[in-house]
Amino acid sequence: MKTSTAQPSTLRSVWTGALLAGALFGLAPPAGAAEWSDTYIGYRYGTKFAEPFITQDVTKNIVNFSHASGYKYGINFFNVDLLMSDGSDPASCANFICSGDAHEAYVVYRNTVDLSKVTGGDYKWGWIRGWGGTFGFDWNSKTDAGYNSKKRMLVLGPTAMFDVPGFLNVTLAALWESNAPCTTFPVPAGTSACVSRYTYDTHAALLWAWSIPIGDWPLAFEGYMNNIASKGRNEFGGSTKPEQNFDGQIMLDAGRVMGGPKGMFKVGFEYQWWKNKFGNDSSVPFPTGAGGGAFAKTPMIRAEYHF
Repeated sequence: MKTSTAQPSTLRSVWTGALLAGALFGLAPPAGAAEWSDTYIGYRYGTKFAEPFITQDVTKNIVNFSHASGYKYGINFFNVDLLMSDGSDPASCANFICSGDAHEAYVVYRNTVDLSKVTGGDYKWGWIRGWGGTFGFDWNSKTDAGYNSKKRMLVLGPTAMFDVPGFLNVTLAALWESNAPCTTFPVPAGTSACVSRYTYDTHAALLWAWSIPIGDWPLAFEGYMNNIASKGRNEFGGSTKPEQNFDGQIMLDAGRVMGGPKGMFKVGFEYQWWKNKFGNDSSVPFPTGAGGGAFAKTPMIRAEYHF
C-alpha cells in the first residue's frame, strides 16, 4: 500500500496506445498483397457502462479505427478503441477527492491462418467450410481512479470457419494474460493499492466472431462473444470467475438505403451483456461485484464510415 497520488496526465496513456496501434498496424501485409480489405472509423455512445468500484452507470463516447483484410494465407483483423468516460468514472482520486474523466486505449490484433489456403486442400465438414489457427494479442492502457488497467494478453488456438453468409468463426483459444493495476480510489487512511505486473493462470476461452447479412435487406447482424474460463487468483489474492461477454449489433447500410455507395456508411444499435467482468464475481456485493461493475448491460448507438 502506498499514498495515493493523482495521475500526471489522463491522455498520455491513450495517445501512447494510439501510437502503438499505428505501429502494430504494420504487422498486416502490404496493401498490394491484400486480396480484399475493409477499413473504417466508427463511433459508439452509451450511458449504462459498468466499471469496477463504481456503483453508478458510466457514460462513454468511443471512437475506433478498424481494419480487416484477406491475404494469401488467411485474414488479418486490427482494431483500436479510444474510450472516453464521463465524470462517473473519474481519472484520479487524491485526499478523498476524485476528479477528471477516465480515458482508455484498447488494441486488438488477430491473424487467422486458413489451412486450406496454406495446403491447397479442402477441409469442409458439415456446417464447417474450413479450419485454421488464430494468434494475436490484446493491449490496453486506462487512466482512471478505479483500476488503471494495463492489460497484456496473448491469444492462440484452432479456429473453425462456418459455412454461412458472411462469416462465423469460432476459436478455442489459450489466453496468457497479465495486468498491473493501481487504484487511487479512497480506502482507509487515504491509501491506494498498486500492484506490479501480475500474470494470471493460463486459461481457455471460446471466442466467437461473426458478420451475417439479414436476407436481402440492407441489414447485418455483427459482433462477438467471449466465453472465458477462470484465470485463477487475481492480483489481490482473490479467486476469479468465468466471464461471459456478448457484444452484438444490428447494422443498417444507410448508404445503400439512400442510393449512395454500398457499405460506405452504416448505423445501428449495439448491446453488450458482460457477466463477471474482468473475472470479478457478480454475485457478491460492492466493491467489485453486483453494484460494483461486475455485470454490465449496455445498450449503445453506433455509426461507421468505411473507406
